[in-house]
Amino acid sequence: MPLQRRVPKFGFKNINRVEYKAINLDVLAGLTEGGATTFDNAFFVQAGLASKNAKIKVLGRGELTTAVEVHAHAFSKSAVEAIEKAGGKAVTL
Repeated sequence: MPLQRRVPKFGFKNINRVEYKAINLDVLAGLTEGGATTFDNAFFVQAGLASKNAKIKVLGRGELTTAVEVHAHAFSKSAVEAIEKAGGKAVTL
C-alpha cells in the first residue's frame, strides 16, 4: 500500500484564517502606569508586544482604572465594556 494511504490524516487547515496577537487589559493597565494613554499598533511594536504586521486583539482579562484610547484590529465584548467603563475609547482598525 502506498505511503500516503498508510499515514493518518488529521484536521483541516483553513488558509483564510486570521491569526491575532492577544493582549489583555491587565497588560494595558501596567503600561498606563508608565504614563501611556493612547495605544496603537506602533506603540505595541515599540513595547515589544507585537510584530510590525501582527493583527492585535484586546481581551478582557484584568481591569482598567484610567481612561485610555486603544486602536486594535479586534476587541472582545468584555474588553470594550471595561475600556468604556473606565472612560476610554476602543477604536477598531
